[in-house]
Amino acid sequence: MLAATLAASGYIHAQLYIDGYRFIHVIGPLFLLQASAAFAVAALLLLAAPLLLRIAAAAIAIGALAGFATSRTIGLFGFSEHGLQPAPQALLSLIAETLTLLIVAAWQASEVRRHRRRAGPPGARPGSAV
Repeated sequence: MLAATLAASGYIHAQLYIDGYRFIHVIGPLFLLQASAAFAVAALLLLAAPLLLRIAAAAIAIGALAGFATSRTIGLFGFSEHGLQPAPQALLSLIAETLTLLIVAAWQASEVRRHRRRAGPPGARPGSAV
């Protein structure tokens, strides 16, 4: 699921790049970079999902969300947009990136719980009978 949400975000950014964002100074290359990184990490996540790749997925999503917010508030490299334009890509991108972060957070919480269960109660030594 994580690979799918990340790939969806990458696809949306690649589509916008092709549809005209490639002509926007600085922003165009950033859209291409986001799409490339999202596709690469999504492909690697299909093979394995170590912590480093989950962190990379979260960083890509956070970067995209930060760029989205900045472009709609103070502007980013002289570029600004308003509301949920372009439609429907802006909304779909927000959904994909938010889901990416939620999946990473849930996964990490699950890993922490699993680690705590294996470690036993606080103060117990690994391998000792309780």
